[in-house]
Amino acid sequence: MTMRPMLTQREAATACGVSRTTIRRRREAGDLPNAFQDPERGWMVPVDDLLAAGFRLNAPAPPDPATPAEAGPTTLAGAAGQDPAALRAELDRIRAEHALALAEARFGQQLAEAEAEHLRAQLAERGARITDLQKAVAALTPAPERAALPSPVGPAVPAQTQAEPVPADPEPRKRRWGWRS
Repeated sequence: MTMRPMLTQREAATACGVSRTTIRRRREAGDLPNAFQDPERGWMVPVDDLLAAGFRLNAPAPPDPATPAEAGPTTLAGAAGQDPAALRAELDRIRAEHALALAEARFGQQLAEAEAEHLRAQLAERGARITDLQKAVAALTPAPERAALPSPVGPAVPAQTQAEPVPADPEPRKRRWGWRS
């Protein structure tokens, strides 16, 4: 079984860019079903529960709304009049966002691969268990030729069956040889 990354409630709030209260409320609402309380560290929240609940890890804060006068041009033709330092800063910001998105995608892929491996292992274990159960059922099921035979009422060993009683003769037989009387 693979160990999934766990975050404390505070770490989860920091990583997702929300408050601890938001994480607590979502945990109490049942959106983080695998969260548990550790006696030493407090509430532990699995990363995949955060992703399943719709949180983005290390998500940048949303940009402040810009007024139309402050909004800079986004095309190269309009960018020619801007300061090169501002353009470098914008490029660095975009690169950082891209690197973050790539890291998040790689992390999601690693989680998916780990979960797939875990499920494959479970399937293999259950397949082996099913095979064992099928063998046990086959061993307990009577063979078709034995199923047609009636079950013995008497002793199980054939040599110990009782012989049929011999009917008594109405007249005793006389001896033909031996002593004369």
